[in-house]
Amino acid sequence: MPTYFEDMLPETEFLSPGRTIAESDVIGFAALSGDWFPLHTDEEYAKTTPYKTRVAHGLFGLALTEGLKFRIPAFADVRYVASLYWNYQFTLPLFPGDTVHVAIRIQEKRLTRTPGRGLVVEHVRMLNQHGAVVGEGDHGLLIECRDPEACR
Repeated sequence: MPTYFEDMLPETEFLSPGRTIAESDVIGFAALSGDWFPLHTDEEYAKTTPYKTRVAHGLFGLALTEGLKFRIPAFADVRYVASLYWNYQFTLPLFPGDTVHVAIRIQEKRLTRTPGRGLVVEHVRMLNQHGAVVGEGDHGLLIECRDPEACR
């Protein structure tokens, strides 16, 4: 069943299932993005850094955040028009082998000047297997109204 602007209730919270970061995820993201920085792809180099091991790309974590959201049933068929902005901070490193999940809270919503659409701001946190926040921020989305005439 589709989810519309009217269904997004402020202060509602959701939690995604978990996902373990595999070695192949990090290498695959490096290949896709072209970001072969040695902190992500060279274990010997990474041993010389404060982390002492390779770190997954921050943008991989952000992309995974969005993907995990769609594993939450309430977000599986949201009538999105556009992703308008991200205001996101990478707070801790994400390592191959970490298991992460995403916590989402609908922070606010308002109608836009364009009839039939509304802005929804979700606060998103990615948590690792220890419950530590590895990234968090706000995501602004433009979402269709169920009844465009009522959303003016």
